[in-house]
Amino acid sequence: MNEKGALNGIKVIDLTRVISGPFCTLLLADMGAEVIKVEPPKGDNVRNQGNFVDGFSAYFTQFNRNKKSIILDLYKDKDKDVLKSLLSESDVLVDNFRPGILSKMGFDENTLNNINPRLIKASVNGFGSKGEYSQRPAFDFIAQAMSGFMHMNGSDDTGPVRSALPISDLIAGLYCAFGIVCALQSRQKSNQGQNVETSLTSGLMSLMAYLSAEYFVTNKNPKKSGNNHPILAPYGLFNTKDGNIAVAPANDKLCEVFLKEIKLEHLLKKKLFNDNNSRVMNRVKLNEIINSKMCLKTTDFWVNRLNEAGCPAGKVFSLSESLNSTLARDNEMVIESNGPGKRKIKMTGFPVKLSSTPARLFRPAPELGEHTFEILSKLNKKK
Repeated sequence: MNEKGALNGIKVIDLTRVISGPFCTLLLADMGAEVIKVEPPKGDNVRNQGNFVDGFSAYFTQFNRNKKSIILDLYKDKDKDVLKSLLSESDVLVDNFRPGILSKMGFDENTLNNINPRLIKASVNGFGSKGEYSQRPAFDFIAQAMSGFMHMNGSDDTGPVRSALPISDLIAGLYCAFGIVCALQSRQKSNQGQNVETSLTSGLMSLMAYLSAEYFVTNKNPKKSGNNHPILAPYGLFNTKDGNIAVAPANDKLCEVFLKEIKLEHLLKKKLFNDNNSRVMNRVKLNEIINSKMCLKTTDFWVNRLNEAGCPAGKVFSLSESLNSTLARDNEMVIESNGPGKRKIKMTGFPVKLSSTPARLFRPAPELGEHTFEILSKLNKKK
């Protein structure tokens, strides 16, 4: 097994802050890239947010492990010169400024190409770099609203509902990392860098493809389905004696298995429920019948019974239940990193498993400017 990671040898200059950009560079760092996080004298704002362990932000630790930190004041010419020197020997530059800000700082595309024609220039923004929305300030909540994502969540009773996690930030970061890896592969053939761009809104729009396909055919907004499946029934959350259960009979065969296991297979002989279209049309009545049967037994009873029969079913875990489950342990999805004074801080693990060059914890999240002297010393030796 290679202990250096799949992206060993790739140097990334990270000008990002908060979530979307740092999540992108985190993914690269977890795979072995050397990520140099360039911070202003006051540091990334996230250093002062969330819960703290001996004065160190657990939030910052999660999104900035495996990175090095250098302090540069990019309003000063001498620090801009340092950045130029770093870029001249780097592979990737990542920013999540509003479009045009990097150019105003003196790092327009021509300048960057002159510094390093092999440099991959990656940017995460809110609404893209063109058009009437490009200069608007962007946050995850606004992206969820404007992408159609929020409108489709919830039900007619709840109205639009946001995702609990900052999903537009995270998916934009994920897409940006994907774009960077694609550009690195392309550079092996062309020996030239290129621009990589993704946005919070575009990322979420792409995730809406499943529902968009229905709109493009019907020219109508799909109906809100809440915890139900928009085109399958029965499918969703059902009540049990001590809570609820998620059940996903994704085809007619599994539907038959499900109803058989809860002793309701006779419903399939009735006109109201004898095919999927009928069941969707009569979903409310069908769910009422299913709930009346399933509420007689516990969640654990039904989870075991349905899975043994081959019907997908699971308990609705709280976050604490999920993170402390055998599922998380078996997949190594909770890891520990050193914090201040080497105190351990827990965080989520690595979702992508590579057999030969796996992601790993190379170093804990850095103190502000922790690696400034180390990085500048190397630059000075090369001059």
